[in-house]
Amino acid sequence: MSQMLRTCPGPVSRRDFLRFGALALGGVGAAGVVPWKLSAAPGTPTNDASVIFIWLPGGPPHMETYDLKPDAPAEYRGDFKPIRTNVPGIDVCEHLPLHSKVAHRFNLIRSIAHNFSDHGGGHKRFLTGRDPMSPVGFVNDFPMVGSMVYKAKGQKPGGIPSYICGTDGGRDHIDVFSFGSAYLGPSVHPFTFAGDPSEAKFEVRNLRLSQSTDTVQQRLDLLARFDSIPGTRDHTGQMDALGTNRGRALNVLTNDATRRAFDLSLESTRTREKYGNHRYGQRCLLARRLVEAGATFVTMVLENPSPPGGSFPKDVTYNWDSHAVNCHIFTDSKYRFPMYDNAVTALIEDLYDRGLDKRTLLIVTGEFGRTPKITYDNGRPGRDHWPQAMSVLVSGAGMRTGQIIGSTNSRGEHPKDRAMTPNDLWATMFQHLGIDHEHTSFIDHSGRPMPILPYGEPIRELL
Repeated sequence: MSQMLRTCPGPVSRRDFLRFGALALGGVGAAGVVPWKLSAAPGTPTNDASVIFIWLPGGPPHMETYDLKPDAPAEYRGDFKPIRTNVPGIDVCEHLPLHSKVAHRFNLIRSIAHNFSDHGGGHKRFLTGRDPMSPVGFVNDFPMVGSMVYKAKGQKPGGIPSYICGTDGGRDHIDVFSFGSAYLGPSVHPFTFAGDPSEAKFEVRNLRLSQSTDTVQQRLDLLARFDSIPGTRDHTGQMDALGTNRGRALNVLTNDATRRAFDLSLESTRTREKYGNHRYGQRCLLARRLVEAGATFVTMVLENPSPPGGSFPKDVTYNWDSHAVNCHIFTDSKYRFPMYDNAVTALIEDLYDRGLDKRTLLIVTGEFGRTPKITYDNGRPGRDHWPQAMSVLVSGAGMRTGQIIGSTNSRGEHPKDRAMTPNDLWATMFQHLGIDHEHTSFIDHSGRPMPILPYGEPIRELL
């Protein structure tokens, strides 16, 4: 996307939230959704396997992070230099110095690509494993992989939600980042919380009952009796989803494990400082706490880099959408990267140091990379959308680490070897979770069985 409008709003502007919400709620019943079911049993999942998915909306610049091209022409290579890491052959950006100390504990995949350059199309393509029906817009035609995992594995006993998502305030609607569950229905939406966990007054709302457990249970039982009256049930699956979500809500409200998992005050000051006293760091720390407490799939969205109560400075933008019309890409990176570096490396080290690395797969990515050739707006440099090349960091899951997998050409334009798609990443994830992606399917709105992935192979270098 080298020809841009004067602004790029990035993944869903704030004023679109209510409009998208109304469309989504109004369209579910009319779409003829049938009750969903698993049409083929998954494999034999390991009950404690988990995923932490760090989502970087807007598209992080691969040539400023993990795939620098110091020998490329100046209009491609940019201002930053690569530095060596503790693994020979792995270089990262000079502004990610903490990455250089833990490279033996992660892998960089440099050859995943797809063909959707709009934020909406890119989100949908990457997060569902399928080409979307429209290259724009954020409402999913197919389920996001987190919902597929939740549907296949279900809710674990113990109270902690199995599928959790954390976002900035005002960014928690299901369609902001194409996290929708499509034909699987809202019963497999994540338990979503919003806000800045680095703020002193941060809390996850509605984790405490204002009435006794018995009173709440009596009211839920009454609702269930009304729902079961002949003629009151529908055939869209919405009532079933409502019942499921009521049960989930009561489980969360009446179980102390969830409150404790979200309580960052239980962490030592030293640990919190290691992650960084900013929203990136504390959100990553929460991710570790949540999988340690039993969650299966935890998504943390890292967008706004500003500190608690502050705002980002001139030439820095809200998320990772580093067009010249939005920011000065090198100023933005120098502001954002230290917090990102801090948060992600602390999470990697913590997973290994606490013995969570075998059962937890960490994935860090956005929807695409940025244009290899730098663009300008009023003399300010930036890079535009570029799905033909991107970098993905993976760690944990008992995998072999300290590897570079795949490569791009000398200008970072497209895969040079080991070309892959997001589906290969998801096939790897499903295998880690014990879900048989080749023989698992779901029923779509028209009653057809839809494979969990249409194609994709586990990445052999990670096995």
